[in-house]
Amino acid sequence: MILGSQLKNAILSGSNNISKYKKQINELNIFPVPDGDTGTNMSMTIGAAAEEMKGLDDSSTAAQVAKKAASSMLRGARGNSGVILSLLFRGISKGLEGREEISAEDLVAALELGVEEAYKAVMKPTEGTILTVARVAAERGREALEMGSDPVQVWDAVCMGAADALEDTPNLLPVLKKAGVVDAGGQGLCLIFEGMLSVFRSGIVLECGLSEEEKAQETAEFFRNVAAEFDSEINFTYCTEFIVGRDPEIQKDPLELRLFLETIGDCVVVVDDDEIIKTHVHTENPGDALQAALQYGQLLTVKIENMKEQHRKAAEANEAQKAAAAEKPQPEKAHLEPQEPTEEMGFISVAAGDGLKSLFMDLGCANVVSGGQTMNPSTEDLLEAVLATPAKKVFILPNNKNIIMAAEQTIPLCTDREVIVIPTRTIPQGLSAMLAFDPDSDAQTNQEAMLEAAGNVDTGLVTFAARDSEYGGHTIRHGDILGLKNGKLEYIEKDPVAACVRVTRSFATKHTSFITLIYGEGITQEQAEEAKRTLENKLHSDVEITLVDGGQPVYYFIISVE
Repeated sequence: MILGSQLKNAILSGSNNISKYKKQINELNIFPVPDGDTGTNMSMTIGAAAEEMKGLDDSSTAAQVAKKAASSMLRGARGNSGVILSLLFRGISKGLEGREEISAEDLVAALELGVEEAYKAVMKPTEGTILTVARVAAERGREALEMGSDPVQVWDAVCMGAADALEDTPNLLPVLKKAGVVDAGGQGLCLIFEGMLSVFRSGIVLECGLSEEEKAQETAEFFRNVAAEFDSEINFTYCTEFIVGRDPEIQKDPLELRLFLETIGDCVVVVDDDEIIKTHVHTENPGDALQAALQYGQLLTVKIENMKEQHRKAAEANEAQKAAAAEKPQPEKAHLEPQEPTEEMGFISVAAGDGLKSLFMDLGCANVVSGGQTMNPSTEDLLEAVLATPAKKVFILPNNKNIIMAAEQTIPLCTDREVIVIPTRTIPQGLSAMLAFDPDSDAQTNQEAMLEAAGNVDTGLVTFAARDSEYGGHTIRHGDILGLKNGKLEYIEKDPVAACVRVTRSFATKHTSFITLIYGEGITQEQAEEAKRTLENKLHSDVEITLVDGGQPVYYFIISVE
């Protein structure tokens, strides 16, 4: 029999094991929107359960442990891979209801229920993914049970079945075979199962293999959500995710929500418990999805991303950029003192570079949290800034799609003030949103105006290639200068000024009125002025071009075109 304390330690061990290898899993992700974050999503999802496990007493029953793990994973789930993982454990929790200890039969039945929950929640299950790995693992567990195996032997069979299924994923998904890799989500699940086996078999909780400094850094990393793990083509534009707080007086079946979403999109995942409904859908009409969700209760979190603008390989520069950032001495983090919410509205922003921080402060932000690409602030960092803003309604401008989710996590954590996240994905969007603020209007009106303003800005970026690669028809060499339009790689140059000019000109039309060139580390004032002069000579005279010394890392130029 497996005790509740053993299940608790098994979840800790599984979490440590995937955390140790999450970077390798990230590198396996090769789907059409190359997000490279499956390992991180799964690690953060089961990591939420691991944190809860640390607070459980060893006298907890198996049912109590499973329920606590499932609940925390549902709330902490990130991306499709994380949602599927949380569904597996939700089913396991249901299968272990009322159990103080776990028999071999209980273990197999619970895992089978988890697989059923996962398949049921995905509209068009694709074989060759984490779903296949979980299903085959459960089937092997059932075979071992019928041979009279004990719980440890059953889980050993589960792990072997998962490994065999993982090895076969390239035969089921041609895109995996072409890239010469196995499924990333399936690999993550194997690592979790193996970590759990170590406890069941020998009582050893595997270590995550990270230093204390790396663990602290991991806590602050909130990467991109999976945009499309189950499609080989992008059929719909918007990846829409939200959590609904269920109204106890509304007795509508969440299945109805799922059926509706299936009529307006694909990749539908709807999971629920007594308190929330967590939903994921790819659609052309995210507003329709949100309106349908409101029939069940209040929206707690909302995240909408345009997948067709994500066709670029951000991971190309990540490792080199992280290494460069790590070599720089980091200033000691200033402690922010909590403030009473006396004002009606206040603002915090995320930005890196002294120039950008000063600019946001000048526009009215009470606090600017240091962060951006390669240095994402944690939820705790953002929460501290919110509590240090003396306002009843605090607007957060993340200015980076990797930080939006961390910002959203602060909403339920604030009890004495309301948090409103304006999902700005770039610095220009954040600046435009702040300029749209009207102190004479209420929060709702300002929220709508700021969202509209952010959506009317085109963003160009000029950065560098961290290594050689082939991507999107481009042959990229280490050190090449990359020009991106709204997140999509368009130009490869040898000089950052030339790239800046090329990106900016491609945005400009006869209706363009304002262009802002924000130059960062590695760009001199002379180079910035050269870019401005060249553009003034090539664009119509009515365009106003402004230079800003942002001092930001990673990006030579951040370009705003309105």
